[in-house]
Amino acid sequence: MAAVLTSIITFGTVLALGLTLFCTIKWWNLRIVGVTPVPLFTFIAILFTSGLDVGLIMFPLAFDYPLYADTATEPAYGFTTPLALEFGFWGFLIWAFYFLTAFYFCVVEPRVKFFEIPAVKLLNNIVIITTCAFTGALFLIYMPYYIAEVGDGETILPVFYLICFLVILLAAFSSTDIKFVKILSISSSVLFFALIAFMWLNAGMGFADFTGTAGNISGYFANIHKFIIPLTDYHEFYLFWWFAWSIMIGQFTARFVGGLKTWQLLASLLVFPSIPLGVWFSVLYFYHENGIATAGAANWFMTIVGIIFVINSFDSLIRLYTDNLNLTTNRLGTATYVLGNAVVLFALTLLFQSQWLQIQWVGSIVVGIYLACLAYVVFVKRDAVLGITRSPKANTLDFSKIDDA
Repeated sequence: MAAVLTSIITFGTVLALGLTLFCTIKWWNLRIVGVTPVPLFTFIAILFTSGLDVGLIMFPLAFDYPLYADTATEPAYGFTTPLALEFGFWGFLIWAFYFLTAFYFCVVEPRVKFFEIPAVKLLNNIVIITTCAFTGALFLIYMPYYIAEVGDGETILPVFYLICFLVILLAAFSSTDIKFVKILSISSSVLFFALIAFMWLNAGMGFADFTGTAGNISGYFANIHKFIIPLTDYHEFYLFWWFAWSIMIGQFTARFVGGLKTWQLLASLLVFPSIPLGVWFSVLYFYHENGIATAGAANWFMTIVGIIFVINSFDSLIRLYTDNLNLTTNRLGTATYVLGNAVVLFALTLLFQSQWLQIQWVGSIVVGIYLACLAYVVFVKRDAVLGITRSPKANTLDFSKIDDA
């Protein structure tokens, strides 16, 4: 089974990057406009906070850096530094997945309507719902580590289940109005930068300390080709995780693209999110290298920002699958909508937390959807797609649309 999963994710990654290259070359200067376009800063904020989750806050110090540094146990990590590995698992090239799906849903899907096929629509929404719950499971599993003042730092106490449910409940409520997206995304981006500044000052870092630490990221770019296929089972887990997110994040963010050309969209997605990621990981790596504790205010601040990220992720994904399935507040009523989504997602969160569900299974389904979509385009809609010269005519560059949505 392990060999099969490795083959699936290797094929999927190569396929996605190949399609990214094709789309960029074929439609290099095509101007992309979404249904509710927003300015570039707002778009990047929405993408960054919706496309990342609590793992960004909780994984590096709690698990990743110690794992990557132990090359005696895992020699595959020995070719570069733990910081370069962390950046490679989260940044730059991997964001091409989001470019591909955002481009597809903004430009291609309106002509193809592959995701309107009933079986595909159902499968896609199952993927969205389960991946949404996986975010909650990560939050639940790692919460004891970051709120060590509550409990023993390892055991998931009843209060953590309560916090997780309340976070999901709040996200379900925020998803009732699309205007919350802009507010949540910008505010959480500001909080994230504030967290970076706080952690920097808390560690007593100087600029020379930062540049010396951040220089380790160069190991990623010197070995970028090694990150395309799985280095280890853990890297494979990360790739499946990105695939599981890719379709739904592209589908959600496509509506907000504000007139960028194809090459500009790709460049924006590769570069802009990678800068704060690089800074954040560098600051945390300084903590790791120097054995600086994060107990107290630092842990609480990271937990708060992690909670905001979880709310962002749940908000965007709940909104997406409820729109797709017509399970809206207009149809169900606000109370039923909010409580129903919260209960279902919390139940699935518990299934992921107990390891009954695996994100690798979800990622494998997404690779299958990629392949099926490509086959449908090539054999059924080839002429319509190759003839694309612009975004759908109905999509006009009006930044006020989101206020009227």
